[in-house]
Amino acid sequence: MNILRVQDLPLIGAKLIFYNRFTDHRGYFSEVYRKSDFKELAKTLGLGDFDFQQANESSSFLGVIRGFHFQYDPPQGKLIRLLYGHGIDMALDVRPHSPTKGQVIMVDMTDRPDGHEAKWIWLPPGLAHGNFYLANSAIEYFCNAPYNPSGEVGINPLDPSLDFSLCPADLVNSYRELLKIGPILSDKDKNSMNLSDWWADERVRLL
Repeated sequence: MNILRVQDLPLIGAKLIFYNRFTDHRGYFSEVYRKSDFKELAKTLGLGDFDFQQANESSSFLGVIRGFHFQYDPPQGKLIRLLYGHGIDMALDVRPHSPTKGQVIMVDMTDRPDGHEAKWIWLPPGLAHGNFYLANSAIEYFCNAPYNPSGEVGINPLDPSLDFSLCPADLVNSYRELLKIGPILSDKDKNSMNLSDWWADERVRLL
């Protein structure tokens, strides 16, 4: 796997990992993951445990919002990439002692089949993951701990107290336009707790 560069994101521990694509008149070929390369990257950058326990794939229609989901037991990091479409990936800092506590970041994940590079997003434990979609899309993500539904928490993506000040203005505008039109959400996400509920929850001390 040819990792081109790694970029810090505004939330501590979150990274963009760019890797190479080999393109020609037919399309492209890319080695999207090699365990040994990620193990070495983890040592160099302090990215935590890249010994992944499971891989998931999620398909979403235009107008869907998902999130914000995180797992505290066992703590779970996620490595995310777009398979096709156009999605805006989001992360919310739910760590009570973080300097960016309660803040959201957004990353534009646009499908460019003719592009010479693609990217993974690494979100360490303590960051809640969400996304919204501007086209029919699919993502794949690796998790460094197995899914435990009894150890998962969701923060309502419609919570008006969420802080989007770290996000690019154009992406925030796209999110707000989607809210005006009427996004597609699961009942679980609609009924998830607000951020203020999480700060008052006794489980917050586990992060």
